[in-house]
Amino acid sequence: MTTTEPRTIGSTAEAVELARALLPVLRERATRAEELRQVPPETVQDLKDAGLLRIPNPPRFGGYEMDIDTMFQVGMELGRACGSTAWCSNVWGIHNWMVGHWPEQAQDEYFATGPDTLSSSSFGPMGKLTPVDGGYRMTGRWEFSSGSNAGTWALLGAMGERGPVFTLVPRPDYEVLEDTWHVSGLKGTGSKDVVVEDAFVPYHRTIAMMGMGPMSPASGLHGRDSYKLFGMSILPFTLCSPLVGMAQGIIDAFTERYTGKMGPGRSAESVALQLRLAESSAEVDTARLIVTHHTREMIERVGRGQTLSELDRVTYARDIGFVAKLSVRAANRLFEAAGGHSLFESDPIQRLWRDTHAGAHQMALYWDNLAEGYGRAAFGLPPVAFR
Repeated sequence: MTTTEPRTIGSTAEAVELARALLPVLRERATRAEELRQVPPETVQDLKDAGLLRIPNPPRFGGYEMDIDTMFQVGMELGRACGSTAWCSNVWGIHNWMVGHWPEQAQDEYFATGPDTLSSSSFGPMGKLTPVDGGYRMTGRWEFSSGSNAGTWALLGAMGERGPVFTLVPRPDYEVLEDTWHVSGLKGTGSKDVVVEDAFVPYHRTIAMMGMGPMSPASGLHGRDSYKLFGMSILPFTLCSPLVGMAQGIIDAFTERYTGKMGPGRSAESVALQLRLAESSAEVDTARLIVTHHTREMIERVGRGQTLSELDRVTYARDIGFVAKLSVRAANRLFEAAGGHSLFESDPIQRLWRDTHAGAHQMALYWDNLAEGYGRAAFGLPPVAFR
């Protein structure tokens, strides 16, 4: 285990360059990540040593001058080499940003071991809370807890007395079930089940799911504009931005495969391949622009004191789904034309194609619901209940 102190990152451009420098080794480890069914420990350490996992941290806990939108840029870059690493990097990062909304005591406890604290999560309110003196006793089982092996905390959903809440649970109080993550894509995310059996959760380690925003218990501590946002408005960018990187990784591999290859059939001279590459590249470039523009615009708008309207929120949400849709389209178009060699397990195109589809299955990216929400708001209709 290295003891090297992570560098300080001074800009988004520097963060992206640091992520780009890791791509060769992430490509080498991508197959091993699938075999391990988790991000390899040495990759976790590389991310820490590069300082990339501290980007979303509240500044008082090791974060930098840039805001959380830098994390989405890094996620899009890492996804070019390993979808699982990009997914977990973003998930670990968003949790550290989220903790900045909790009461100050909970934040101090969470970061007590240092700024590189990592946690997994599962947001479904599956936990059963029983009120006791000073807090609750909680029991439950949760699925899809990405990055669980490296986590020392878990953010778990539960049903509180006044609605769904997030709880912060330290590793001694929950168990990771090691044999539950056998899937077709994002195999290396280690999104395993976690179990809590009658653990004590003090009041200060709970927060209402709808309570992340400018009125949260401690968001004013950090001086970051993103803490003025309603948290659920920006969280889904955590999940769609790695998909952009995965689709870009397919473009990278597809371009490399046919560059310099001439003659009949599948070659650089094939107009069919040229057209497919052009359209997929345009889709991914568009998806990247949406993520970059929208996350920065949202943060700047609330920083100027603006309040996002209901139509604003559903428009951003619609476009989160559209980013996923564009990424899947781009991936499908090139995978269809990549030839028989793309079927081999050793081929990065098939792995990134599987990862793109797996990520797009996340409920927060489901196009039909997001599109309906936008359509209802645009027509002046009330929103439908969550389903």
